[in-house]
Amino acid sequence: MQLCNKNLNQLPASVRRPLYDRSQVVPAIVHLGVGAFHRAHQAVMTDAVLASGDLGWGIVGAGLMTSGTKDALAPQDGLYTLVERAAGSEQLQVIGAIVEVLGGAADLSLVLARMCAPSTRIVSLTVTEKGYYLDPASGQLQLQAPAIQADLAKPDAPKTILGLIVQALKHRKANGIPPFTVLSCDNLPSNGKTARAAVLAFARELDSELAAWIEARVRFPCSMVDRITPATTDADRAYVDAQLGMTDAWPIVTEQFVQWVIEDDFTMGRPDWTLGGAVFSSEIEAWENMKLRCLNGAHSTLAYLGQLTGRETVAEAMELPLITDLLDTLWAEVLEVLHAPAGVNPQDYVEQLKLRFCNPALKHRTAQIAMDGSQKLPQRLLATLRERLAAGLPSPALATAIAGWMHFAVKTAHTPGAVLNDPLSSDILAQARASQDSTAIIDNLLGIDKIFGSDLKTDAGFKAQLLAGFRRLAAHPQVAAAPHIAP
Repeated sequence: MQLCNKNLNQLPASVRRPLYDRSQVVPAIVHLGVGAFHRAHQAVMTDAVLASGDLGWGIVGAGLMTSGTKDALAPQDGLYTLVERAAGSEQLQVIGAIVEVLGGAADLSLVLARMCAPSTRIVSLTVTEKGYYLDPASGQLQLQAPAIQADLAKPDAPKTILGLIVQALKHRKANGIPPFTVLSCDNLPSNGKTARAAVLAFARELDSELAAWIEARVRFPCSMVDRITPATTDADRAYVDAQLGMTDAWPIVTEQFVQWVIEDDFTMGRPDWTLGGAVFSSEIEAWENMKLRCLNGAHSTLAYLGQLTGRETVAEAMELPLITDLLDTLWAEVLEVLHAPAGVNPQDYVEQLKLRFCNPALKHRTAQIAMDGSQKLPQRLLATLRERLAAGLPSPALATAIAGWMHFAVKTAHTPGAVLNDPLSSDILAQARASQDSTAIIDNLLGIDKIFGSDLKTDAGFKAQLLAGFRRLAAHPQVAAAPHIAP
């Protein structure tokens, strides 16, 4: 028996499920990037809105790269199980907010059609840093990217989020349909501004009049999202199936903590996401910076050192003093220059993070967090580093965190068969292999301007701290660095 609409009444009484009439839900949100995080976060809060009786906010979930989510969830009528876990407790809930699932290249025309539909009021995004096609260092649109070039050459058959959004807005403008709101839910600083910059840059390459209309009419609110969501494992699936008494092809396991802070700026209305715990605020940048620098910066640091010390999960990494001591110093450096939101004690926030990181019920893999470092380092670590450098403050913990990423890259480069999951992998691996001398390795990797810009490689004080951190990690008995690194 499979999880689906007709089998909802067969679920155990302990499993929460949609009590609203899903057949009456109006699809008003198209979400691009319907992965695990969206289904643990925005879809859950939207489900709370539907449960309140406001059925006007169903989600069309679209996977742009593959059909994997569609293949799993379409036979289940878009239903899936959310498992919220803490140490010693859990809650299972079937989420019904996603009323249609699309996926893969074959469905892109349908995705575009849903975005053009007058009933669509919000297009939301969880596409990671890579999906915006902006250079991490300069912030400029990557016009030479093959996918962008393809969409500019054939704008009527778009495949990127930028091409889809601009083409859908072009259709709406031509047919007198009000523009939808573009709501970024990605871990990016000023993510709404980032989405706006990328969309406008793409639109200007096609049609300056359309770009001017988008600039004047379309809203791109910023948001801050937070929920630790590990990748689903086969063990998770087997456990959920046993609890349900039926098959769920793609459940989600996450922590109990969830946070969503949103700028209240929408063109065609929006759901009352406060029913699911969201906060509408005008201090989005402060919330974003606190989360990106305290949580995500620490997560990346932990992930690279976890990979170098054989720690498979975040909770396992938090058992190692080498890592926890570094994180404590890192957080101290971050908080010294952090501007927290009004009414928020950042030290309390950090203490809460420690508890979340130590949650043994979550099997959040360090390998998953370590992906795409070139896209993450600028926001998570380098932004704080630059603020401290401008203030004349030393940053040994931040330098050691960056050194951890460098060791991770070098080890990958010298491990036969190892793959660096990063859009700049070829550049990174080439520089990581170019020398075995510590100073040269640092110079080579700092020379990747797409990650580090042009300023850090010329800062002698920072480079000295980076070299010291790199050498300390290389000499540490618990760090399995690449062999033959010369001091």
